[in-house]
Amino acid sequence: KKPAAICFAAVDSKAAIPLLQKAQAAKIPVIGFDSGVDSDIPVTTAATDNIAAAAKAADKRAELIGADGEVAVIAHDQTSRTGIDRVKGFADQIKAKYPKITIVDTQYGGGDQLKSTDIAKAVIQGHPNLKGYFGANEGSIIGVLNAVKELKKEGKLVVIGYDSGQQQMDAIRSGAEAGAITQDPIGIGYKCVEAAVKAIKGEKLSKTIDTGFHWYDKTNIDAADIAPLLYK
Repeated sequence: KKPAAICFAAVDSKAAIPLLQKAQAAKIPVIGFDSGVDSDIPVTTAATDNIAAAAKAADKRAELIGADGEVAVIAHDQTSRTGIDRVKGFADQIKAKYPKITIVDTQYGGGDQLKSTDIAKAVIQGHPNLKGYFGANEGSIIGVLNAVKELKKEGKLVVIGYDSGQQQMDAIRSGAEAGAITQDPIGIGYKCVEAAVKAIKGEKLSKTIDTGFHWYDKTNIDAADIAPLLYK
């Protein structure tokens, strides 16, 4: 269809490379968004700074239960940019700012709720002094919430999530989950199209466009600046 530009969100950053090469050969500028790709072909990428966002989750964890104790992490994978950066951002912030907090376990559940539930149950049972849990995407954190409920640990663990979804939003409203990081999906889409227009006009673009993130909990989940960013 020979578009003037393509806005592209990769599910598999490696598998996307041949497609990007075809666009490049056809002189079609590609604007990456959300997950990004391991390639220099996109003229820019509009995305969340996942390292900074996960660092914010680490700060909130320390703020909510003190700057000491044991915490565990579960993420979706070790291959996507989001999986890598969210684990790194959380772990690096804990190490740099909160030396008395120990990350006792980091596991990967593929974003699958059932698999993540089984992993989280095993981790919670294996670490009786665990004070907190960070889930790096929706599927991961729902696994943690399921595990906490099944093991009757509600109120005993501070649970922090990422993204949204109905189950996570319900858990935040009920107090089972302390809060979560949300990206700005509206801003990501908007900035992507804006960048595509600039690319078509031949304007210079920076390699990344930081679209921001927000912490939300039961105090602001229905606020005008947060509610539109949350999906059910």
